[in-house]
Amino acid sequence: MNYLIAVFPDRITAEAAYTALEGANLPMEQVTILGRGYKTADEFGLIDPNQKAREQAKLMAFWLVPFGFVAGFTFNAITHINLFSWTNELGNHLLGGLFGAIGGGMGSVFVGGGVGISSGSGDALPYRNRLNAGKYLVAVKGSKAIQQRATAILEACQPENLQGYFELT
Repeated sequence: MNYLIAVFPDRITAEAAYTALEGANLPMEQVTILGRGYKTADEFGLIDPNQKAREQAKLMAFWLVPFGFVAGFTFNAITHINLFSWTNELGNHLLGGLFGAIGGGMGSVFVGGGVGISSGSGDALPYRNRLNAGKYLVAVKGSKAIQQRATAILEACQPENLQGYFELT
């Protein structure tokens, strides 16, 4: 989806930019104000990075926990390491598998969750932070031609930040 996001310090300037876009006969169903009293980040579709990280960790756990169990079981079977003297050979292999599964689970949380937080948010996190700081966003979705018209209008309104996102098609 192609969209343009302008950041404004307060509600009045955001509404003035919205009115300027409306006066230029842009399709208003493609223009949205985000902020207190308007749409929230979740309603607009800005992804929460923590939610994305949890989903990534669950996906990785689905594969890493069973793989860790098999790897731990196999490693213990090959090396014949006696983990605990009170268990027999099969018990040691199963404990090796259990420790491998725990390692796989830890890997999914640390790597899957960490990568999800650091890379899964994209530009959503800075915009969420600006909304939490009380700023307002004016977002315009649509074709490249609409984006170019909206850019000229929004630049005249002097936003704090103006950034466009275009799909390569």
